Amino acid sequence: MATAVGTATGTATGIAVVENLTLPKYSIGVGDRFAHQAKAQLQACIKALDAGVEVIPVWNKSNREHMIIGSEPTQTRAAADAAVKELGWKLPYFLDADHINLNTVQRFLDPCDFFTLDVADLIGKPAKDEDVKAFLGAHPELVGTVTIPDIAQSFKTDKAFVEGVAHRFLAAVKHAGEIYRLLVEEKGTGRFVPEVSMDETDFPQTPVEFLIILAMISDEKIPIQTIAPKFTGRFNKGVDYVGDVKQFTKEFEEDLAAIAFAIKKYGLPANLKLSVHSGSDKFSIYKAIHDGAKKFNAGVHLKTAGTNWLEELIGLAESGGIGLEIAKEIYAEALAHKDELTAPYATVIDIDDGKLPTVAEVDGWTGKQYVASLRHDPKDPAYNPSFRQLLHVGFKIAAKMGPKYLNALEANEDVVAQNVTANLWERHIKPVFIGL
Repeated sequence: MATAVGTATGTATGIAVVENLTLPKYSIGVGDRFAHQAKAQLQACIKALDAGVEVIPVWNKSNREHMIIGSEPTQTRAAADAAVKELGWKLPYFLDADHINLNTVQRFLDPCDFFTLDVADLIGKPAKDEDVKAFLGAHPELVGTVTIPDIAQSFKTDKAFVEGVAHRFLAAVKHAGEIYRLLVEEKGTGRFVPEVSMDETDFPQTPVEFLIILAMISDEKIPIQTIAPKFTGRFNKGVDYVGDVKQFTKEFEEDLAAIAFAIKKYGLPANLKLSVHSGSDKFSIYKAIHDGAKKFNAGVHLKTAGTNWLEELIGLAESGGIGLEIAKEIYAEALAHKDELTAPYATVIDIDDGKLPTVAEVDGWTGKQYVASLRHDPKDPAYNPSFRQLLHVGFKIAAKMGPKYLNALEANEDVVAQNVTANLWERHIKPVFIGL
């Protein structure tokens, strides 16, 4: 099992089990679609450590991604463990069962020690009247004037307002409690890190709504160590944040203040921190995240995923030869199956069909041209966000290639790995966690 902060105990199998797992202050979720980049990803965290900042890797891969690729969570665990051993990483690391629910959790139980509790389907569905009544009875402090330290304004609420928030979120939190208790039954208390995701809703939570949600989570006795709220703006896959950066900054800092207050008020874990989902490539808000975390002396979990798969494509294109041919073939197939590939991601991508190059055009590209269109460099006039977003959701095409794709990764490992490491280190870890 993975090394982590806590107390190690022996088991009948001889495997070390860590109790009271604690997610350190700074962590980054790293997706590894094909379980080939764990070492390159870890190398970026080593660079952070060399720069004096501990950034803990959390390898995340959802059930949907495993289903598409035909992989198992045990393979992600094996890749992470092998990378840690080879590079001599001595700090904690985790494996995230990303967006699991009661129907999908079983395959993740043994290999994972971090669980993102997926309650999206129940957000907005009315809670039971008796549950709402019990919640209001337990929290009279939430009705009237609510003051959160470090937020200039106080918030005026009434019974109807709190009831409304409870009806929108309490059923989801109750479901998170069910998942958490199943995990405790299967894995034991303190042997995994729980995260709750509240980002899949239509509107950002106000600070007082967020505080009410945290009170619900406390009532369910879920010792969450990270929570993902909804922020203003669009967090499209693989491209920069689209929205009002000043408004995001305000919301981010208000959420940090609400967490700090809830830790004291409701006894939530002291290391509870914000998680920014679909956080890869959101360059325009990284300074706000870094500055907010410093201002509140708070932790941050930045979840990235598909950006690493795109770096594999970039590495293959740079390598030329068969690697470039495969990169071109993946685009051709992605374009031919665009509707099928984009449908599950309709709310988190914005592709301008008129800006997608034709297959014939891409066939004529050099590796340099392909890379310039795909690499997320807003200063490069050749960079094409629509091209990038289509390929971001096109990993299913590579999965269907099977050994052909994987063999190309292995044959061009050095070039691919350089891109994966540089992307995480230069574009993500440095601005978010170091402030460079």
